[in-house]
Amino acid sequence: MSDEQNVPAGGSEAGGDPGPGGAPTGGSPAEPTPIARPAGPAAAAAARARIGEAERTLAAAAEAAATAEARAEAEIRALEADLERWRTESDRVRKELELRHEEELTEERAAKERAIAAAEERLTEIEDHTDAAEDRIAAAERRAEEAERAVAAEKARAREGAANWLRQRVDQIRREGGDK
Repeated sequence: MSDEQNVPAGGSEAGGDPGPGGAPTGGSPAEPTPIARPAGPAAAAAARARIGEAERTLAAAAEAAATAEARAEAEIRALEADLERWRTESDRVRKELELRHEEELTEERAAKERAIAAAEERLTEIEDHTDAAEDRIAAAERRAEEAERAVAAEKARAREGAANWLRQRVDQIRREGGDK
């Protein structure tokens, strides 16, 4: 601020600056006034014009701020809606993947169980074939033993028959040798 003091027209330093409505403010004569007050109707009209311009600028700024705020709120709502859609879509895709994964696991488990059942069935068949083969082997061994006994018995009869024949032949030779 400047060091000069403004004295209103028709006023004195001792009376202080008149306040709004022309009443003295009670300030001391040594205090400078914060704003110089123009004198006259042209100055008042200029001040009113500046005030009106400032009010219009303020109103335009307030309107721009309100528009920007509304636009920001609309963008925020749109972003929130997009985020919610993305979350919903993400949840849907995740659930689909989980369901598909669970179905694949279920199919794999079922396939594994079918493979195990088929292997167990094949093992049972092999065991049955093995048991049947063992039974056939045991029967063949019994028949072989019976055949060996039959062969041994036949050999024994053949030896006995041969021994009888030889005895008869020896007896015959002795009789013929004793007849001569």
